[in-house]
Amino acid sequence: MIIRELCTCPLEVVHDIIKGKWKTMIIYQLKDGNTSLAQLERDIDQITQKMLLQHLRELQSCGIVDKIKGEGYPLHVEYYLTERGKRLLDAVLIMQEIGIEYMVEWGQTELLDRKGIPYKEAKVKSLPPYPQKSG
Repeated sequence: MIIRELCTCPLEVVHDIIKGKWKTMIIYQLKDGNTSLAQLERDIDQITQKMLLQHLRELQSCGIVDKIKGEGYPLHVEYYLTERGKRLLDAVLIMQEIGIEYMVEWGQTELLDRKGIPYKEAKVKSLPPYPQKSG
């Protein structure tokens, strides 16, 4: 992972740390404590082990995630959020809430129901038309 050397804003650094399809989901899955690689792979739909390992290494290099290696065979490794990672989790949880709110507003609750993600039925205000791609 490359974090830019010259920044115009600290948010660019955070963006470089969490960019990628899976990183915020990995951080979210680690919210309850130590988790094995196999459990992360089961909990994150459609992620490959190769991509999971790559993102974990990148998050580890930024001090967001760390791991504990157990002794014996087979090797057992558990990943966890560092203190910095726990602070970043606060932002990820806010992002999750915004995503849930958006999905409810747009009537996309089937996925939330299927995954058992709780939500409140929001009174849908007069929403603007969904933005169309201009071409």
